[in-house]
Amino acid sequence: MTKQITSIQNPFFRQLVLLKYKSRARKTSGLFLIEGEREIKLALKGGYDIETILYYPELFSIEQLNDLTTQQLNIIEVSKEVYQKLAYRETTEGVIAVAKAKNLSLDTISIKTDNPLILIAEAPEKPGNIGALLRTADAANVDAVIIANPKTDLYNPNIIRSSVGCVFTNQIAIGTTSEIIQFLKENNINIFCAALQASIEYYTQDFTKPTAIVVGTEATGLSDSWLENSTQNIIIPMQGEIDSMNVSVTAGILIFEAKKQRNFL
Repeated sequence: MTKQITSIQNPFFRQLVLLKYKSRARKTSGLFLIEGEREIKLALKGGYDIETILYYPELFSIEQLNDLTTQQLNIIEVSKEVYQKLAYRETTEGVIAVAKAKNLSLDTISIKTDNPLILIAEAPEKPGNIGALLRTADAANVDAVIIANPKTDLYNPNIIRSSVGCVFTNQIAIGTTSEIIQFLKENNINIFCAALQASIEYYTQDFTKPTAIVVGTEATGLSDSWLENSTQNIIIPMQGEIDSMNVSVTAGILIFEAKKQRNFL
């Protein structure tokens, strides 16, 4: 018989609310919430362990539940009130998973090609920007995304939502700037930093060799450590009044220039 949660006083429900809102709860427990059928399927495909599925039967049917996965999972039916307090989206689908976070340390990265293309973002903070970066990385099928000195928990519901599940489709790692620079040098990967200082036009560079494209925040750019260890600083020429673009737009232009060059190999 399927378990049920109908009261917002339920202790397990209260734990789930903490996972929704509190980064500390996610880090302490090693668990996070995934909302939506597509996102849950992508997480399962990406090798994430799902502990529990919660569903609201008026929005998500038993048949849909059975189609979601063949794995034996803890299934809980929830009331409308319980579901609405757990759901993050205004237009929602009626299903939420409780998943285990992955180890995202640098030593988990597996470079499966002699000519990797890696996207690196230093100190990203806005979940929307991080989500957009992950969507760009997925679209370009980069070999890895590495986040240096993150200011936002990767399993923040806003990142999962804005990435449309691409947080599960990319190979992702997190580290300090110094750790990541060391990793790139040990693997003989060229470092191209998007920066205003000592830069030349991005399209003049050869991205057909092992390449890391590094972007910083719009407010402060990249730290000195990146600029000092850069193979070459690169710039996107601006024709308007300002000298910067949204970080995800910048990353998209640079990553797809690299993809374009590699398609001619």
